[in-house]
Amino acid sequence: MFEPAITGSGVFTPALSISNDELVVAFNAYADRWNAEHAAGIKAGEVEAMAHSSSDFIVAASGIERRFVLDKSGILDPDVMHPWLPERDMDQPGFMAEMGVDACRKALDMAGVAAGDVDAVICAASNHERAYPAIAIEIQQELGIGGFGFDMNVACSSATFGIQAAADMVRSGSIRRALVVNPEICSAHLEWRDRDCHFIFGDVATAVLIERADDAKGPHFAIKSTRCATQFSDNIRNNNGFLRRTRPGHMDDRRDMLFMQNGRKVFKEVLPLVSNHIAEHMADTGVQADDLKRLWLHQANKTMNDYIGRKVLGRVPEAGEQPNILQDYANTSSAGSIIAFAKYSDDLSPGDTGLICSFGAGYSVGSVIVERAG
Repeated sequence: MFEPAITGSGVFTPALSISNDELVVAFNAYADRWNAEHAAGIKAGEVEAMAHSSSDFIVAASGIERRFVLDKSGILDPDVMHPWLPERDMDQPGFMAEMGVDACRKALDMAGVAAGDVDAVICAASNHERAYPAIAIEIQQELGIGGFGFDMNVACSSATFGIQAAADMVRSGSIRRALVVNPEICSAHLEWRDRDCHFIFGDVATAVLIERADDAKGPHFAIKSTRCATQFSDNIRNNNGFLRRTRPGHMDDRRDMLFMQNGRKVFKEVLPLVSNHIAEHMADTGVQADDLKRLWLHQANKTMNDYIGRKVLGRVPEAGEQPNILQDYANTSSAGSIIAFAKYSDDLSPGDTGLICSFGAGYSVGSVIVERAG
Protein backbone atom coordinates (compact mmCIF):
# COMPACT_ATOMS: atom_id res chain seq x y z
CA MET A 1 0.00 0.00 0.00
CA PHE A 2 1.22 3.49 -0.88
CA GLU A 3 0.27 6.83 0.65
CA PRO A 4 -1.29 9.15 -1.95
CA ALA A 5 -0.59 12.87 -1.93
CA ILE A 6 -1.66 16.03 -3.72
CA THR A 7 1.57 17.38 -5.15
CA GLY A 8 0.28 20.01 -7.55
CA SER A 9 -2.78 22.13 -8.22
CA GLY A 10 -3.82 24.48 -11.00
CA VAL A 11 -6.62 26.92 -11.80
CA PHE A 12 -7.72 28.17 -15.21
CA THR A 13 -9.58 31.48 -14.92
CA PRO A 14 -11.43 32.87 -17.98
CA ALA A 15 -10.36 36.29 -19.21
CA LEU A 16 -13.88 37.74 -19.00
CA SER A 17 -15.79 38.63 -15.86
CA ILE A 18 -19.22 40.07 -15.09
CA SER A 19 -19.85 42.28 -12.07
CA ASN A 20 -23.14 42.23 -10.20
CA ASP A 21 -23.92 45.71 -11.49
CA GLU A 22 -23.46 44.63 -15.10
CA LEU A 23 -25.58 41.55 -14.57
CA VAL A 24 -28.37 43.50 -12.89
CA VAL A 25 -28.59 46.00 -15.75
CA ALA A 26 -29.07 43.17 -18.26
CA PHE A 27 -31.54 41.27 -16.11
CA ASN A 28 -33.66 44.32 -15.31
CA ALA A 29 -33.80 45.27 -18.99
CA TYR A 30 -35.05 41.78 -19.75
CA ALA A 31 -37.56 41.97 -16.89
CA ASP A 32 -38.91 45.30 -18.15
CA ARG A 33 -39.29 43.85 -21.64
CA TRP A 34 -41.05 40.75 -20.31
CA ASN A 35 -43.40 42.84 -18.17
CA ALA A 36 -44.29 45.04 -21.15
CA GLU A 37 -45.07 41.97 -23.27
CA HIS A 38 -47.31 40.56 -20.53
CA ALA A 39 -48.81 43.88 -19.42
CA ALA A 40 -52.41 42.83 -20.05
CA GLY A 41 -52.10 39.64 -18.02
CA ILE A 42 -50.29 41.46 -15.21
CA LYS A 43 -53.03 44.13 -15.10
CA ALA A 44 -55.71 41.45 -14.99
CA GLY A 45 -53.96 39.65 -12.17
CA GLU A 46 -53.43 36.54 -14.29
CA VAL A 47 -49.64 36.87 -14.51
CA GLU A 48 -47.18 37.94 -11.83
CA ALA A 49 -44.86 40.76 -12.84
CA MET A 50 -41.15 39.94 -12.97
CA ALA A 51 -39.33 41.73 -10.15
CA HIS A 52 -36.07 43.57 -10.63
CA SER A 53 -32.80 42.23 -9.28
CA SER A 54 -30.16 44.32 -7.49
CA SER A 55 -26.53 44.06 -6.48
CA ASP A 56 -27.50 44.34 -2.82
CA PHE A 57 -29.92 41.43 -3.20
CA ILE A 58 -27.26 39.25 -4.83
CA VAL A 59 -24.61 39.92 -2.18
CA ALA A 60 -27.07 39.36 0.65
CA ALA A 61 -28.35 36.13 -0.86
CA SER A 62 -24.99 34.63 -1.79
CA GLY A 63 -21.91 36.71 -1.00
CA ILE A 64 -21.12 36.85 -4.74
CA GLU A 65 -19.80 40.09 -6.22
CA ARG A 66 -18.64 38.97 -9.68
CA ARG A 67 -18.08 35.86 -11.78
CA PHE A 68 -15.75 34.74 -14.58
CA VAL A 69 -17.33 33.47 -17.81
CA LEU A 70 -16.23 32.15 -21.19
CA ASP A 71 -18.65 34.46 -23.01
CA LYS A 72 -19.94 37.77 -21.73
CA SER A 73 -21.77 39.38 -24.64
CA GLY A 74 -24.58 36.85 -24.89
CA ILE A 75 -25.27 36.79 -21.15
CA LEU A 76 -25.56 40.58 -20.98
CA ASP A 77 -27.74 40.90 -24.09
CA PRO A 78 -31.43 41.08 -23.03
CA ASP A 79 -32.34 39.46 -26.35
CA VAL A 80 -30.09 36.45 -25.66
CA MET A 81 -29.46 35.96 -21.92
CA HIS A 82 -27.12 33.00 -22.28
CA PRO A 83 -23.47 32.52 -23.30
CA TRP A 84 -22.84 32.05 -26.97
CA LEU A 85 -20.34 29.21 -27.36
CA PRO A 86 -20.07 28.39 -31.06
CA GLU A 87 -19.71 24.83 -32.26
CA ARG A 88 -16.07 23.93 -32.85
CA ASP A 89 -14.68 21.92 -35.73
CA MET A 90 -14.11 18.23 -35.07
CA ASP A 91 -10.33 18.68 -35.25
CA GLN A 92 -10.33 21.42 -32.60
CA PRO A 93 -10.19 20.75 -28.86
CA GLY A 94 -13.47 21.22 -27.02
CA PHE A 95 -14.02 24.02 -24.54
CA MET A 96 -13.74 21.72 -21.54
CA ALA A 97 -10.56 20.10 -22.83
CA GLU A 98 -8.97 23.47 -23.53
CA MET A 99 -9.76 24.75 -20.04
CA GLY A 100 -8.77 21.48 -18.41
CA VAL A 101 -5.43 21.25 -20.19
CA ASP A 102 -4.47 24.70 -18.92
CA ALA A 103 -5.28 23.77 -15.31
CA CYS A 104 -3.53 20.40 -15.66
CA ARG A 105 -0.33 21.96 -16.98
CA LYS A 106 -0.22 24.31 -14.00
CA ALA A 107 -0.66 21.38 -11.62
CA LEU A 108 2.09 19.41 -13.39
CA ASP A 109 4.45 22.39 -13.32
CA MET A 110 3.86 22.87 -9.62
CA ALA A 111 4.62 19.20 -8.94
CA GLY A 112 7.61 19.11 -11.29
CA VAL A 113 6.13 16.15 -13.16
CA ALA A 114 6.10 15.56 -16.92
CA ALA A 115 2.77 14.75 -18.54
CA GLY A 116 4.23 11.53 -19.89
CA ASP A 117 4.72 10.26 -16.35
CA VAL A 118 0.98 10.45 -15.54
CA ASP A 119 -1.02 7.22 -15.70
CA ALA A 120 -4.62 8.42 -15.60
CA VAL A 121 -6.88 11.41 -16.16
CA ILE A 122 -10.22 11.73 -14.39
CA CYS A 123 -12.45 14.52 -15.65
CA ALA A 124 -14.81 15.07 -12.72
CA ALA A 125 -17.37 17.80 -13.38
CA SER A 126 -21.08 18.52 -13.12
CA ASN A 127 -21.50 20.17 -16.52
CA HIS A 128 -20.25 18.16 -19.48
CA GLU A 129 -19.80 19.23 -23.06
CA ARG A 130 -20.94 15.95 -24.60
CA ALA A 131 -21.77 12.35 -23.80
CA TYR A 132 -18.77 10.77 -25.53
CA PRO A 133 -15.94 10.41 -26.29
CA ALA A 134 -14.95 11.20 -22.71
CA ILE A 135 -13.56 14.68 -22.10
CA ALA A 136 -10.85 13.03 -19.99
CA ILE A 137 -9.58 11.09 -23.01
CA GLU A 138 -9.44 14.31 -25.03
CA ILE A 139 -7.43 15.98 -22.25
CA GLN A 140 -5.22 12.89 -22.10
CA GLN A 141 -4.59 13.20 -25.85
CA GLU A 142 -3.87 16.94 -25.71
CA LEU A 143 -1.32 16.45 -22.90
CA GLY A 144 0.33 13.38 -24.39
CA ILE A 145 -0.50 11.13 -21.44
CA GLY A 146 -0.55 7.34 -21.69
CA GLY A 147 -2.65 5.03 -19.55
CA PHE A 148 -6.36 5.82 -19.44
CA GLY A 149 -8.96 8.48 -18.78
CA PHE A 150 -12.63 8.62 -17.90
CA ASP A 151 -15.35 11.11 -17.00
CA MET A 152 -17.43 11.15 -13.84
CA ASN A 153 -20.29 13.31 -12.62
CA VAL A 154 -21.40 13.68 -9.02
CA ALA A 155 -22.54 17.28 -9.53
CA CYS A 156 -20.83 19.75 -7.19
CA SER A 157 -19.09 16.91 -5.32
CA SER A 158 -17.35 15.63 -8.45
CA ALA A 159 -13.89 16.88 -7.46
CA THR A 160 -13.76 15.16 -4.08
CA PHE A 161 -15.25 11.95 -5.50
CA GLY A 162 -12.59 12.10 -8.23
CA ILE A 163 -9.86 12.61 -5.64
CA GLN A 164 -11.06 9.55 -3.73
CA ALA A 165 -11.06 7.45 -6.91
CA ALA A 166 -7.54 8.58 -7.85
CA ALA A 167 -6.22 8.24 -4.29
CA ASP A 168 -7.57 4.69 -4.05
CA MET A 169 -5.82 3.73 -7.29
CA VAL A 170 -2.52 5.24 -6.15
CA ARG A 171 -2.90 3.67 -2.71
CA SER A 172 -3.46 0.20 -4.18
CA GLY A 173 -0.47 0.49 -6.51
CA SER A 174 -2.46 0.13 -9.73
CA ILE A 175 -1.12 3.53 -10.86
CA ARG A 176 1.55 5.97 -9.67
CA ARG A 177 -0.02 9.26 -10.72
CA ALA A 178 -3.37 10.69 -11.77
CA LEU A 179 -4.72 14.07 -12.74
CA VAL A 180 -8.17 14.97 -11.43
CA VAL A 181 -9.46 17.84 -13.54
CA ASN A 182 -12.66 19.84 -13.07
CA PRO A 183 -13.57 22.03 -16.06
CA GLU A 184 -16.89 23.68 -15.25
CA ILE A 185 -18.86 25.66 -17.83
CA CYS A 186 -21.66 26.47 -15.42
CA SER A 187 -22.81 29.54 -17.34
CA ALA A 188 -24.25 27.37 -20.11
CA HIS A 189 -26.55 25.56 -17.67
CA LEU A 190 -27.81 28.60 -15.78
CA GLU A 191 -31.17 30.27 -16.41
CA TRP A 192 -30.00 33.86 -16.56
CA ARG A 193 -33.65 35.01 -16.82
CA ASP A 194 -34.60 33.69 -13.37
CA ARG A 195 -34.18 36.31 -10.60
CA ASP A 196 -33.73 33.65 -7.93
CA CYS A 197 -30.65 32.10 -9.53
CA HIS A 198 -29.41 34.35 -12.34
CA PHE A 199 -26.34 35.39 -10.34
CA ILE A 200 -25.16 32.04 -8.97
CA PHE A 201 -22.64 30.51 -11.36
CA GLY A 202 -19.33 31.23 -13.09
CA ASP A 203 -16.90 29.30 -15.31
CA VAL A 204 -13.49 27.91 -14.32
CA ALA A 205 -11.31 24.80 -14.45
CA THR A 206 -9.18 23.27 -11.70
CA ALA A 207 -6.83 20.31 -11.50
CA VAL A 208 -4.85 18.42 -8.89
CA LEU A 209 -2.07 15.90 -9.40
CA ILE A 210 -2.23 12.91 -7.08
CA GLU A 211 0.78 10.64 -6.80
CA ARG A 212 2.64 8.47 -4.32
CA ALA A 213 3.90 10.62 -1.46
CA ASP A 214 7.29 8.93 -1.82
CA ASP A 215 7.53 10.36 -5.35
CA ALA A 216 6.82 13.96 -4.31
CA LYS A 217 9.55 16.38 -5.36
CA GLY A 218 8.65 19.14 -2.91
CA PRO A 219 6.04 20.30 -0.40
CA HIS A 220 2.81 18.37 -0.75
CA PHE A 221 -0.36 17.30 1.05
CA ALA A 222 -0.57 13.66 2.11
CA ILE A 223 -4.11 12.32 1.70
CA LYS A 224 -4.86 10.76 5.06
CA SER A 225 -8.48 9.82 4.49
CA THR A 226 -11.33 10.26 2.02
CA ARG A 227 -15.06 9.72 2.40
CA CYS A 228 -18.03 10.08 0.07
CA ALA A 229 -21.79 9.81 0.59
CA THR A 230 -24.96 10.27 -1.47
CA GLN A 231 -28.63 10.56 -0.63
CA PHE A 232 -31.21 11.00 -3.38
CA SER A 233 -32.92 14.35 -3.76
CA ASP A 234 -34.08 16.24 -6.83
CA ASN A 235 -34.17 19.61 -5.08
CA ILE A 236 -31.20 20.48 -7.33
CA ARG A 237 -31.77 19.23 -10.85
CA ASN A 238 -30.90 19.65 -14.54
CA ASN A 239 -32.70 17.46 -17.07
CA ASN A 240 -30.43 18.40 -19.98
CA GLY A 241 -26.97 17.60 -18.69
CA PHE A 242 -24.73 18.48 -21.60
CA LEU A 243 -23.37 21.79 -22.81
CA ARG A 244 -26.26 23.81 -24.12
CA ARG A 245 -25.63 25.16 -27.62
CA THR A 246 -28.23 27.43 -29.17
CA ARG A 247 -28.42 30.05 -31.84
CA PRO A 248 -28.02 33.61 -30.52
CA GLY A 249 -31.40 34.76 -29.32
CA HIS A 250 -32.93 31.27 -29.36
CA MET A 251 -34.02 29.88 -26.00
CA ASP A 252 -35.80 26.67 -25.08
CA ASP A 253 -38.98 27.13 -23.08
CA ARG A 254 -38.46 24.03 -20.95
CA ARG A 255 -37.30 25.36 -17.60
CA ASP A 256 -36.19 21.90 -16.47
CA MET A 257 -33.52 21.79 -19.18
CA LEU A 258 -31.41 24.21 -17.14
CA PHE A 259 -30.24 24.40 -13.53
CA MET A 260 -33.12 24.36 -11.06
CA GLN A 261 -33.16 24.23 -7.29
CA ASN A 262 -35.49 24.55 -4.35
CA GLY A 263 -33.17 26.81 -2.41
CA ARG A 264 -35.03 26.73 0.90
CA LYS A 265 -35.12 22.93 1.04
CA VAL A 266 -31.49 22.66 -0.07
CA PHE A 267 -30.39 25.01 2.68
CA LYS A 268 -32.43 23.17 5.32
CA GLU A 269 -31.44 19.65 4.27
CA VAL A 270 -27.86 19.95 3.03
CA LEU A 271 -26.37 21.82 6.01
CA PRO A 272 -26.96 19.06 8.59
CA LEU A 273 -26.02 16.40 6.04
CA VAL A 274 -22.63 18.02 5.36
CA SER A 275 -21.90 18.98 8.96
CA ASN A 276 -22.63 15.45 10.21
CA HIS A 277 -20.62 13.89 7.38
CA ILE A 278 -17.55 15.95 8.24
CA ALA A 279 -17.92 15.36 11.98
CA GLU A 280 -18.17 11.59 11.53
CA HIS A 281 -15.26 11.52 9.08
CA MET A 282 -13.07 13.47 11.50
CA ALA A 283 -14.08 11.29 14.46
CA ASP A 284 -13.36 8.07 12.59
CA THR A 285 -9.97 9.42 11.51
CA GLY A 286 -9.04 10.70 14.95
CA VAL A 287 -9.01 14.36 13.93
CA GLN A 288 -10.23 16.90 16.47
CA ALA A 289 -11.65 20.32 15.64
CA ASP A 290 -8.59 21.97 17.15
CA ASP A 291 -6.39 19.93 14.79
CA LEU A 292 -7.86 21.59 11.70
CA LYS A 293 -5.84 24.51 10.39
CA ARG A 294 -7.87 25.02 7.22
CA LEU A 295 -11.31 24.21 5.81
CA TRP A 296 -11.61 24.35 2.01
CA LEU A 297 -15.35 24.14 1.48
CA HIS A 298 -17.54 23.98 -1.59
CA GLN A 299 -18.22 27.53 -2.73
CA ALA A 300 -21.98 27.70 -3.16
CA ASN A 301 -23.19 30.24 -0.65
CA LYS A 302 -21.36 32.25 2.02
CA THR A 303 -24.06 31.73 4.65
CA MET A 304 -23.92 27.96 4.14
CA ASN A 305 -20.13 27.92 4.46
CA ASP A 306 -20.19 30.08 7.57
CA TYR A 307 -22.71 27.72 9.16
CA ILE A 308 -20.69 24.61 8.32
CA GLY A 309 -17.49 26.23 9.58
CA ARG A 310 -19.10 27.02 12.93
CA LYS A 311 -20.52 23.51 13.27
CA VAL A 312 -17.24 21.79 12.42
CA LEU A 313 -14.96 23.99 14.54
CA GLY A 314 -17.43 24.60 17.34
CA ARG A 315 -16.86 28.34 17.05
CA VAL A 316 -16.77 31.15 14.51
CA PRO A 317 -13.84 30.47 12.13
CA GLU A 318 -10.99 32.91 12.46
CA ALA A 319 -9.77 34.90 9.47
CA GLY A 320 -8.12 32.55 7.00
CA GLU A 321 -9.34 29.32 8.57
CA GLN A 322 -12.20 28.93 6.10
CA PRO A 323 -11.33 30.90 2.95
CA ASN A 324 -14.13 31.92 0.61
CA ILE A 325 -13.56 32.72 -3.06
CA LEU A 326 -17.27 33.20 -3.84
CA GLN A 327 -17.02 36.96 -4.05
CA ASP A 328 -14.72 36.71 -7.08
CA TYR A 329 -15.59 33.40 -8.75
CA ALA A 330 -19.24 32.81 -7.74
CA ASN A 331 -20.37 29.19 -7.54
CA THR A 332 -18.16 27.10 -9.84
CA SER A 333 -19.70 23.76 -8.89
CA SER A 334 -17.13 21.00 -8.35
CA ALA A 335 -14.18 23.35 -8.83
CA GLY A 336 -14.97 25.72 -5.95
CA SER A 337 -13.31 23.88 -3.08
CA ILE A 338 -10.25 23.21 -5.27
CA ILE A 339 -9.92 26.92 -6.14
CA ALA A 340 -9.93 27.66 -2.40
CA PHE A 341 -7.36 24.91 -1.80
CA ALA A 342 -5.08 26.07 -4.64
CA LYS A 343 -5.14 29.70 -3.53
CA TYR A 344 -5.03 29.23 0.25
CA SER A 345 -2.77 26.32 1.14
CA ASP A 346 0.85 27.42 0.61
CA ASP A 347 1.06 29.05 4.03
CA LEU A 348 0.42 25.84 5.99
CA SER A 349 3.37 24.24 7.82
CA PRO A 350 4.47 20.59 7.83
CA GLY A 351 2.14 18.63 10.09
CA ASP A 352 -0.80 20.99 9.63
CA THR A 353 -4.12 19.27 8.90
CA GLY A 354 -6.81 20.52 6.56
CA LEU A 355 -10.07 19.29 5.08
CA ILE A 356 -11.44 19.67 1.55
CA CYS A 357 -15.20 19.24 1.29
CA SER A 358 -17.65 19.58 -1.56
CA PHE A 359 -21.40 19.00 -1.61
CA GLY A 360 -24.37 19.48 -3.86
CA ALA A 361 -26.94 17.82 -6.08
CA GLY A 362 -27.67 14.22 -5.46
CA TYR A 363 -27.51 15.00 -2.58
CA SER A 364 -23.78 14.28 -2.52
CA VAL A 365 -20.94 15.12 -0.16
CA GLY A 366 -17.26 14.25 -0.31
CA SER A 367 -14.48 15.07 2.16
CA VAL A 368 -10.69 14.71 1.99
CA ILE A 369 -8.47 15.00 5.05
CA VAL A 370 -4.94 16.09 4.18
CA GLU A 371 -1.71 16.80 6.06
CA ARG A 372 1.00 19.20 4.91
CA ALA A 373 4.33 17.48 4.37
CA GLY A 374 7.74 18.42 3.00
